[in-house]
Amino acid sequence: MSYSELDDQIKEQLFGGTVIPAHPLALTPKRSLDEKRQRALTRYYIASGAGGIAVGVHTTQFEIRDPKINLLEPVLKLASEEAASVKDRPFIKIAGICGPLDQAVHEAKLAVKYGFHLGLVSMGRLESYSETDLLQRTKEVARFIPVFGFYLQPAVGGRVFSYDFWSKFVKIPNVYAIKIAPFNRYQTLDVIRAVAESERRDEIALYTGNDDNIVGDLLTTFRFNVNGKVVQKRFVGGLLGHWAVWTSKVVELCNEIKRLDGDIPSELLSYAAEITDANAAIFDASNNFQGCIPGIHEILRRQGLLEGRWCLNPDEELSPGQMQEIDRVYKCYPHLNDDQFVKKHLAYFLGN
Repeated sequence: MSYSELDDQIKEQLFGGTVIPAHPLALTPKRSLDEKRQRALTRYYIASGAGGIAVGVHTTQFEIRDPKINLLEPVLKLASEEAASVKDRPFIKIAGICGPLDQAVHEAKLAVKYGFHLGLVSMGRLESYSETDLLQRTKEVARFIPVFGFYLQPAVGGRVFSYDFWSKFVKIPNVYAIKIAPFNRYQTLDVIRAVAESERRDEIALYTGNDDNIVGDLLTTFRFNVNGKVVQKRFVGGLLGHWAVWTSKVVELCNEIKRLDGDIPSELLSYAAEITDANAAIFDASNNFQGCIPGIHEILRRQGLLEGRWCLNPDEELSPGQMQEIDRVYKCYPHLNDDQFVKKHLAYFLGN
């Protein structure tokens, strides 16, 4: 079976580790695509120093695939056009890939059409598929686009997988990275150990999606004894919906972590807890993440990047008390936001 190849510069960027925001969807009050603000978001992530974007993922809203809405192709096209402006560094374009096999292959081909480098292959909402079925589906998708694996937490449509599943998943030749986001330490370790124990351990980059432990993941060296030899793996970066907000501050943080040599400053551990607290408010953890996308939108609305919090599903709104929680973390941790950065560049982002 032949597989598509990943560009060498993109591969170097991917394995070197970078900040990859999951791209939201900008809507008008009538819940149609707001092209101006959709482009503004992409410009914001580029200007913030992010090393890539993920489009058509959970944060972009799965409903874009509804035939009556039909926004998957438009958002891929807009993001690709804006990403073409990046000339000074590699910029990774990742497309979300969902659904049964035929749909997943179609979405992979669509991503390739618009120059996307990897497909973030969701394995959620496929209850009728066995682990074997999902492995075969991944192999088929990998024929058309390099694969970014995705362990999605059950609260937002994912499912729990066995260690055996991941040990087989990492053997698929065209898998280059895995986003680990089960929000669970045990399940996170299953994936890391499967990669560490694989002969492809140096060919797969690990990216955190664990919003409850972002900084902790990035600071940790994971060690395993593999056939008498100590093997180490680290998360080299993150691909997160949480990084869709306050992105320039995220880039500063990740650059600081990369510069660490030896001891971890205690202040950084305190910072980690503050980020988790802020995420709990934005992502609505107390209500099982029901308001996570409106929470992201609310931050972007306050900054002027979005006009409102509207989602494609009119019932998707902030949970009771979530606004007060967002107000609380804004007041408690003003150093986490990048409001001044956005204010300085907002006219450019909006094309004004």
